[in-house]
Amino acid sequence: MIGRKINNTRIVPVTVKIVMVFTIFILVSNFTTNYINLVFTRTELINLMSQLLTKDLKSIYEYCNNQHEIYQYDRRLDKSLESIERKGLHELKNDKAVIFGVKPEGRILFQASKINHSDFFTDTRVLDEINKKSSKNINDGYTYFTFNNEEYFGIYKYNSKWDIFIFRAEELNDFYKETTRIFRDVSIIIIIITIAIAGIGIFIIRYLLRYIQVITSNIMKMVETQQLSVIDMSKATNDDITYMGLAFNSLSNTVGNLISIFRKFANRDIVIKAYRDREVRLEGTKKDLTILFTDIKRFTFITETLGTDIIRLLNMHYDRAIREIIKYDGVIGSIIGDALLAVYGALEDTHKNKSYQAIQSAYALHRVVDELKSKMTKIRDEIIAEKGTLDETEEAVYRAVLLEIGVGIDGGQVFYGTLGSYLRMTNTVIGDNVNAASRLEGLTRVYNIPIICSEYVKNDIEENVEDAKLHFIEIDTVMVKGKTYGRKIYWPIPYREMDEPLRRQVALFQNALSLYYSGEWKEASIKFQKCKLPPAEEFKQRTSTTCPTNWNGIWQMTTK
Repeated sequence: MIGRKINNTRIVPVTVKIVMVFTIFILVSNFTTNYINLVFTRTELINLMSQLLTKDLKSIYEYCNNQHEIYQYDRRLDKSLESIERKGLHELKNDKAVIFGVKPEGRILFQASKINHSDFFTDTRVLDEINKKSSKNINDGYTYFTFNNEEYFGIYKYNSKWDIFIFRAEELNDFYKETTRIFRDVSIIIIIITIAIAGIGIFIIRYLLRYIQVITSNIMKMVETQQLSVIDMSKATNDDITYMGLAFNSLSNTVGNLISIFRKFANRDIVIKAYRDREVRLEGTKKDLTILFTDIKRFTFITETLGTDIIRLLNMHYDRAIREIIKYDGVIGSIIGDALLAVYGALEDTHKNKSYQAIQSAYALHRVVDELKSKMTKIRDEIIAEKGTLDETEEAVYRAVLLEIGVGIDGGQVFYGTLGSYLRMTNTVIGDNVNAASRLEGLTRVYNIPIICSEYVKNDIEENVEDAKLHFIEIDTVMVKGKTYGRKIYWPIPYREMDEPLRRQVALFQNALSLYYSGEWKEASIKFQKCKLPPAEEFKQRTSTTCPTNWNGIWQMTTK
């Protein structure tokens, strides 16, 4: 590994950092150049492909007209369409290339391709767009669209005799396959050359900055012993590095009194205790707390789409989210990338119900996400108003910034306190209920609801909060992975959202759930099919089969 590790902290040499920075610059520069070259090449390929597609479309268009004349004579539609498809297949070279005719309402009249045939053109956005253009007498053009779950580029033209739009298109990945291979090969060469240059750079820079090692070694020793001392600079050269070492010596006594203070960053409850006791000790106690766990969905897609801009998006989200958590007396347990853990009931100066505060925070977090979505949608609309449309990259970025979160809430006895050493400590919460909150958050994806809480949270609120104005819908009894018993899970809904239609749907769902628990899956399936609540979709799939042998009403989850 690079550098030395002190107290679980790895110290990376400045030489490595300098080389890494320049290596990143070189890689970014070369990859950017390579990518720009790829974009220009693909643009030219698109132009060439457009010419070829136009030629093919003209040929099939004329052939369709001829077949229409034949159809008018013999009235054998199947024979005419079959002839068109054979003609189209003869024109196609690539495996995923297509020629098809689609009615204005979306029904596919014919399809010439080597892939599975489709009955309908499912990209309604593109279909609406070309229909609008057709109403303005614009009956042909180029377009990107989704077909058979693949991204395509193609041209189309309206055929009035058949009342169809005839498409000639190529699947983008299939078309770009060769340029992608070239881009990959060039990228590998860039990486190899950069690594070689970085190795030489490390050797040269290490020699030029060799006296930094003297200073850093002494500082590391001070960190290990927690004792500041004067660095021996008698063998150092007369340069800025020597001046830095002497400046450190002049400040060592002053800094010594401040190190222990600035190393101890903690949450609000720890700050209060430190102010009261004048110190922070390594200690912890068992407490009855409520744990909230929230996670951003589709995070891999968001990261791949936004790259380093993901940090800006996360900061925008967490800035508001953390404010809402603190507003409801929550303590931030940890933030790990797309996941956030909050603890309720740890503060001694608040007397509000911890579980109720957690539920309020959960809905506040969803409001934060909704407001961010509205903001991003407004920006998108402004761009569309200015440019007319979003390109493919902008559309992907827009989808990425529309954050979705799930929230899981559980509570009970946990260990809460400071953990680590007097050199470095942190505030933490440990317990089975912490893991359970994470599992409940994962279940929000299964049941397609925003918040899931445990029976502990439900009971805590119903028994200790007057007029909580929350309705808890029992969703299921599940045994999460790693557990040997089942637990009831609930969806908390504010009373203000419980209108009469929703109440009827909840009653229908609860009735179906009761049949599901008792093993009457056939009858339960009929009721779930009528239910419009999001969790019903999961049960529709489950009850489409027969009830398992020895069914005990507990659904066992096989994934986390």
